[in-house]
Amino acid sequence: MGSDLLAALCLMMVLEGAIVFIAPQAWKQAVAQLSLLANARLRLLGLVFMLIGWLSLQWVR
Repeated sequence: MGSDLLAALCLMMVLEGAIVFIAPQAWKQAVAQLSLLANARLRLLGLVFMLIGWLSLQWVR
C-alpha cells in the first residue's frame, strides 16, 4: 500500500508539472482567479475534487 501511495503522489507531481510546463500563462491566470475566491468556496471545491477522486479510485479498483 505504501508503494501505491508513493506512486500516486509521483503521478500527481508529473501531471501538475506538465500543466505548468505546457501552459504556464494559463496556469498563472487560473491561480490568480482561484486567489479571488472566498475560503468557503475553495473548501467546497476541494471537497468536490476529493470526492470525485475517491469515487474514481473506487471505480478503477
